Amino acid sequence: MKSPKFGIVVYPGSNCDHDAYYAVKKQLGFDADFLWHKEKDLKNSDVIILPGGFSYGDYLRTGAVARFSPIMDKVFNFAETGGIVIGICNGFQILLESNLLPGCMIQNETLKFICRDVYLKVETKSSIFSSDIKKDILRIPVAHGEGNYYADENTLSELNANSQILFRYSSETGDTGKLFNPNGSLENIAGILNKRGNILGMMPHPERACDNSLRNTDGESIFYSVVKSFNY
Repeated sequence: MKSPKFGIVVYPGSNCDHDAYYAVKKQLGFDADFLWHKEKDLKNSDVIILPGGFSYGDYLRTGAVARFSPIMDKVFNFAETGGIVIGICNGFQILLESNLLPGCMIQNETLKFICRDVYLKVETKSSIFSSDIKKDILRIPVAHGEGNYYADENTLSELNANSQILFRYSSETGDTGKLFNPNGSLENIAGILNKRGNILGMMPHPERACDNSLRNTDGESIFYSVVKSFNY
């Protein structure tokens, strides 16, 4: 069985890079390496993770400065040729700023930073990132101040028509009513794919749900799904 190598990009201000490294290498046992933002070498990575944090202090807008890091040219080319990219929290924001995913992020509706577990309804099991997910509802932590996903009506229509919405905030039983939306995201969107299906952006942190000692391993299935895609 082929085991892909994960490359984790590190920006000034990243604070979830070691969380991602610990999850994929120490907990799940896959090869992983850090990729410094000033480098232009992806170190033969098969999967790129853009981690959470506050890249460049979130100056201007979240992800707006990180989008211009030297390594992003390589990440962009990697993604455009079918390479698998996962953007988590700040990484999702960077993917939006890079136009690798549609839409944008604005401040949480409450104008408060949110840090707690949420439930996610899995909208499709046929993607690279969800084929090994056995549950219909996942429990994953969030930690963000600008996770309110916004897009125009045409973009939302395309996301729905192309099954590009992978995760929606929900109740424990899958209710996607406004009551279960932690940040005001349109249509309770928590994670989306690009049209090709090789790029995932999500605000919740699956790397923080991969350890039995935390009594939550729901995030593992996302990474296992990616690995599974290399063995077809």
